[in-house]
Order: sequence, then structure tokens, then C-alpha cells
Amino acid sequence: MDRAQKEKLVEELGQIFESSGVVVVAHYEGITVAEMQDLRARMREAGGSVRVAKNKLARIALKDKPCESIAEFLTGMTVLSYSEDPVAAAKVVQKYSKDNGKLVILGGAMGETALDPAGVKAVSELPSREELIASIAGCIGAPASNIAGAIGAPASNIASILSTIEEKAEAA
Repeated sequence: MDRAQKEKLVEELGQIFESSGVVVVAHYEGITVAEMQDLRARMREAGGSVRVAKNKLARIALKDKPCESIAEFLTGMTVLSYSEDPVAAAKVVQKYSKDNGKLVILGGAMGETALDPAGVKAVSELPSREELIASIAGCIGAPASNIAGAIGAPASNIASILSTIEEKAEAA
């Protein structure tokens, strides 16, 4: 890799560190190519990405970035998992590390907040952006549904009373 390629990689990593809601650092020693492809596919499905980069270049890219604190985790064979959603990458990596013991979570960062492995686990247990939006939409929609039911109830009651009276009249 020549200097121009390294500079381009550092720039790309810098953009990742600035724009990601969460970055998780893990050791991946012993993971096969197929297992890494599985991790990448799961991450892509969740809206995140996985990146393997030289630790030295990643440390250079971290300079003056909000998540600069993760530089201490960049030793050995590390993989960076990240997503714009502050929860997605943590969820995928946590689940994958539970399924595959070869992936060991070292820590991460959520904005300026440094996360240890327990912090990454705590973040992974939070609801995702989509889950929060769905629950908010449900909360907003429930009163409207109740109002519509209350408005329609008298008409429904009148219709059932008229139907009962008609049935009695026919029976008599």
C-alpha cells in the first residue's frame, strides 16, 4: 500500500468515526472467511458496516475525532463495526459474539462516550431507531383510534337497537 492509498484510507476512516452513531471494536482472531462474510451480511442487513483496517492508520484517523477514546482498543487483530443508528452495530456484534466465541468485543464508542464490553452490551439491549419510531407511532395512533371508536360507537349502538326492534316486530 503506497502513501496515497494510506492517506485515502485514513480519510475514509476519519469520516466513519465522525458520522457513525456507534463504533464497536473487537478481536477477530480465528474467524474464518465464511464467518467474517456472515458477520458482514448481518451488519449490512442491520444498516451497518464492518471494516478491517491497520491499527496504526485507524489511530491516525481517530485524532481529534469524538470517539478518539477507542484508540486504546486498537491492538492485535481488530475489526471495526459501525452504524449510523446508535444501536444497530452493537446489537449485531453482541449477538454474533454470543454465537461465535472467536469474536471478542473489546469496547467501542457512542459519540464521545467510551464503552467497555459491558457498555456495548448495555447499548445492544436498547431498542433500535425503528423500534422506537414504531412505539412512538403506536402511542400517537392509539388516542386517534380510541376517538374514532368513541365517535362511531353511538351509531353502532343505534343500528343494533333498531335491528333488535325489527327482529321483535317480525317475530310478533
